Amino acid sequence: MRVIDAVVARRAAGLPVIDLSAGQPSTPAPVAVRRAAAAALEADRIGYTNALGIPPLREAIAAHYRHTDGIDVDAASVAVTTGSSGGFLYAFLAAFDAGDTVAMARPGYPAYRNMLAALGCRVVELPCGADTRFQPTVAHLDALDVPPDGLVLASPANPTGTMVDAAELAALTAWCDAHGTRLVSDEIYHGITFGVAAASAWRTSRRAIVVNSFSKYFSMTGWRIGWLLVPDELADSVDRLAGNFAICPPALSQHAAVAAFDAYDELDANVERYAANRAMALEQLPLIGLDRLAPADGAFYVYADVSRWTHDSLSFVFRALAECGVALAPGVDFDPVDGGRFVRMCFAGDTAEIGQGIAWLGDWLGRQPVL
Repeated sequence: MRVIDAVVARRAAGLPVIDLSAGQPSTPAPVAVRRAAAAALEADRIGYTNALGIPPLREAIAAHYRHTDGIDVDAASVAVTTGSSGGFLYAFLAAFDAGDTVAMARPGYPAYRNMLAALGCRVVELPCGADTRFQPTVAHLDALDVPPDGLVLASPANPTGTMVDAAELAALTAWCDAHGTRLVSDEIYHGITFGVAAASAWRTSRRAIVVNSFSKYFSMTGWRIGWLLVPDELADSVDRLAGNFAICPPALSQHAAVAAFDAYDELDANVERYAANRAMALEQLPLIGLDRLAPADGAFYVYADVSRWTHDSLSFVFRALAECGVALAPGVDFDPVDGGRFVRMCFAGDTAEIGQGIAWLGDWLGRQPVL
């Protein structure tokens, strides 16, 4: 967020900037969604809804799983939330008590760690490197002294873009079920994959809590609308939490989001552009010296090792922004131990602008001393 503030300040000063730091699509919501929002404003008073969302949206989300994963989901198992952030809050509160131990990969999305810590949970970060494609494995879990109360798994992951394949996901869900560990599966980048589709944890375990969102594949970040797939034994808890914390998700966004499932062609065209941007980035980044990259299986990120120039990625990204106008996300945001050696770049934006940003970054790196 400090990098984003610096980007805004630089633009306000009239200085050139190419932002590769923000983790969001550069495209607007689908046409059908925007039309549905306009129609809802005219036809509906946009008042409170059910705490878990309007029935047409819950039914549409359930149908989405039949379409994309070939799995049967009951609309009663769907809880619409205020973005995936609201979903994580309800999931963590429903599944865990203060003092519980929850494991997650390092590097990983920092809000998991911060939210769990704020709720009084003990976070155990599993060091995941290139040898395991930056993803946790059954071996990581077996190495723990005591099975954790929970495991947060993201596939595709932020910041690395790496995925857990279907066989490894099945092994992880089986381990969690056998050891009484509640799996929280972050699936917000499902739909944005390159080569192999991502598998939902509900294919292999209905004890898992699935978190998803309209923000990434559906290109609706600011609409703040997401959802959970909730195991039966947690459904009442999530319902009560939702009513107390937010009353209901944003009503206008709910009405509009129903139309998102009529926009697969438009959304898949966005993914084709991400794929082209990814291919360009993976070709050009090694040419400027960034040749140690995490496998970008999905999402729209490249996680790059910059230890040739720095072990302090936070100061590195601010120098890059100030001296060459390219904004990057520092690895320490995702990995407080080893993240000083990494930066994250987003390739969801305009193709030509991303190429220009890589060129500017390459010129700048060429002037930096090597450690």
